[in-house]
Amino acid sequence: MDADKRRAAILRRLEQEESPVSASVLAGEFSVSRQIIVGDVALLRAGGAEISATPRGYVLARSVQGILRTVACRHGLDGTRAELYILVDNGCSVLDVVVEHAVYGQLVGQLQLSSRYDVDQFMDRLMCEGNKPLSTLTEGIHLHTLRCPDEAAYERARAALRSAGYLLED
Repeated sequence: MDADKRRAAILRRLEQEESPVSASVLAGEFSVSRQIIVGDVALLRAGGAEISATPRGYVLARSVQGILRTVACRHGLDGTRAELYILVDNGCSVLDVVVEHAVYGQLVGQLQLSSRYDVDQFMDRLMCEGNKPLSTLTEGIHLHTLRCPDEAAYERARAALRSAGYLLED
């Protein structure tokens, strides 16, 4: 299969999936290296495809119902799992984490977490590989972009974050 056909097939594969697909899985399916897939995805993005790289793999942007909101939080490493559980338990998907870095400006990490399972997978990767959350760069201060089913879910999540001491407010 030539490169153009492979890229079209990658895009079709991502269109069919609800959950992220890793570069390693795609590499196995197309009998190429993981790095070839990374390059293919970069070229697809440059061509206008709205593909996001998450900790669990690639996802294609989809039109979804709900509202987008941003929440500001602050906590240490020990509060990461609890904070994410609060958000998903209240029906919100955590799309990303954003920190403001003194040198690089705004840094964004794609998360795409919608359930406790997703949170646990993220936390396992974070802890097993010795990585640290982006919020460690900013003394725990960070933003999350949330997709919530409605305003009530967003307000429940904010109230629970406030109660836990994680919500950063005026």
